[in-house]
Amino acid sequence: MTSRIPWLLDSDPALRWQVERDLLHEPARVWQATRARIATEGFGARLLALQDPDGRWAGGAFFPAGFDFHGPEAAEGAGQPWTATTWALNSLREWGMDPTVLRERRTAELLERNCRWEYDDLPYWGGEVDCCINAWTVQNGLWLGADVSGIVDWFVEHRLPDGGWNCEWVEGSTRSSFHSTLNSLKGLLDHEVATGGTDATRAARRGGEEYLLERGLFRRLSTGEPVAPWVNRFSYPFRWFYSVLNAADYFRRASLLDGTGRPDPRMADAIELIRAERQPDGTWLQARRHPGRVWFEVDVPAGEPSKWLTLYATRVLDWWDAG
Repeated sequence: MTSRIPWLLDSDPALRWQVERDLLHEPARVWQATRARIATEGFGARLLALQDPDGRWAGGAFFPAGFDFHGPEAAEGAGQPWTATTWALNSLREWGMDPTVLRERRTAELLERNCRWEYDDLPYWGGEVDCCINAWTVQNGLWLGADVSGIVDWFVEHRLPDGGWNCEWVEGSTRSSFHSTLNSLKGLLDHEVATGGTDATRAARRGGEEYLLERGLFRRLSTGEPVAPWVNRFSYPFRWFYSVLNAADYFRRASLLDGTGRPDPRMADAIELIRAERQPDGTWLQARRHPGRVWFEVDVPAGEPSKWLTLYATRVLDWWDAG
């Protein structure tokens, strides 16, 4: 992997600081200086410049203003726009943008005043009915200092009997989804990191983790077969999509909070799926770009070596192998 480090370092500050911290284990002063550049150059600065004066991006919460829910962009297989407020906040937060920059813009207050969900015109920081949307709202609210405690309680109340979550619970689904469960877990993990959590939220997180672990992160509990072809189809940005790489990185982060020295052995087969995708030159390839409108591209086209995926996969394998 050492030979790939210069290639990874030759990248946007949003990626470079994570290479410095997590792969090179540089002193904090080094990676923090790189992370501070996100607000003034590269992807972070470009996306920050696209924020509307009212605090939103593209004039909408989850979809851009004027989105035609019956038009070609909403057709099956067309993807969805990734330009509205929630997606912009997700990117800035995941890249490591200093929240002070957005707090100085009074982003949380502006969104409370000006942004409402396309679903039932609900207030932004109150969340809505979709598990994934609510999880991102928890993460972004904690990051920006908004009160999202009501949504955190919502996750405890809406966990399904099999242990996880499903965004289609409103349609009557009683079986958890890999996608929804992983995204819900990310929200609960960030809440626990920020606040310590409660007995109820910690239990919900443990239950959701168990849902994925008892399935080895990718198998059907009933047959032991892979749940779908997408389990080892790696794409960056992850968006809402599940993969064993996305899930394994969650468990890596959770282990840092929990202080567990040894990863759960039930992940072993999933880790080998990640390892199997490594190319002879030590990189991982972009499987596809999720279709839909974007402000600008942040990773390579399908089939090319991805610096983002190589960072994530290397970081996961380093954690696993060390354990």
